Amino acid sequence: MTKMTTAEFRGYQQICGRDGAMMVIAADQRGGMRKIMAASPADESKITEAMLGETKADLTRFLASQASCILLDPVCAVPGVVDTGVLARDTALLIGLDASGFDTTPEGYRLSKLVPGIDARRVRALGGTGGKIMVYLRSDRPDANSANIEILRRCIEDFGREDLLLVVEFLTYELPGESKADYLAAFPKLIEDGTKICLDLGSKVLKLPYPGNAETCARISAMCGEVPWAVLSAGVDHETFVGQVEIAMQNGASGVIAGRALWKDCISLDRAVTRERLTKIAVPRLRQIQSVVERCRSSQGRAAA
Repeated sequence: MTKMTTAEFRGYQQICGRDGAMMVIAADQRGGMRKIMAASPADESKITEAMLGETKADLTRFLASQASCILLDPVCAVPGVVDTGVLARDTALLIGLDASGFDTTPEGYRLSKLVPGIDARRVRALGGTGGKIMVYLRSDRPDANSANIEILRRCIEDFGREDLLLVVEFLTYELPGESKADYLAAFPKLIEDGTKICLDLGSKVLKLPYPGNAETCARISAMCGEVPWAVLSAGVDHETFVGQVEIAMQNGASGVIAGRALWKDCISLDRAVTRERLTKIAVPRLRQIQSVVERCRSSQGRAAA
């Protein structure tokens, strides 16, 4: 198992809260954020990168300041939130390497993309504590993954050379003609086997979809060993995510990287509305998740003792 270096571990400490668990606000979305904010496809096309940057600045100031870290993109958000002082000095910063959207092969396989010009050295130059890379994997279809595995390999090697923290994320997806029932039945195994692919490539910190049940969480934790993994929210509603966080943490997860479950009901083209909703809705949601994580960490500590 690949262990973090001293420098990587220092970065990892900074994306964690005082309880040692990851508590990261995910706000690197672009296309998905536009869809949430727009009333129609026509309105969606009118939302500029600058407008998204303003929304991300509000997420940084009003929500991420209550967590340990925020995950942002280098297209709309950074270096702006750094240069303007919006990002608090004690809030860590992960910078996403993956471009919005994906290409599709004739077989229906998803091909991940990177933001041009963003590598480990550029992440450091932008003020990042570390980077985050996301690729799509169908672990049951080796021919679907070669290009995306190569992206992962290059990124992991690049961040290793620069001795900079890299969080590795993968998502899986339905194939053309695959029924919803078949996909859901396969999902836990797809996440478990996708995790193994990432570990075999040398990943040191993982961001994973909730794999569906406690048993798979426990198997993933056993497979990861000393490699910490955080559960992502994947856009589920808040109450569902709280339950997923509790199960994941009780079965070995090391924290949370949460986005839409916290803020999807809060962001608006009216920034005054966004700020009010972040304060009144998103921050209390964050506090609830933090309470669950802290309780589970305390239980883990008592069990170890």
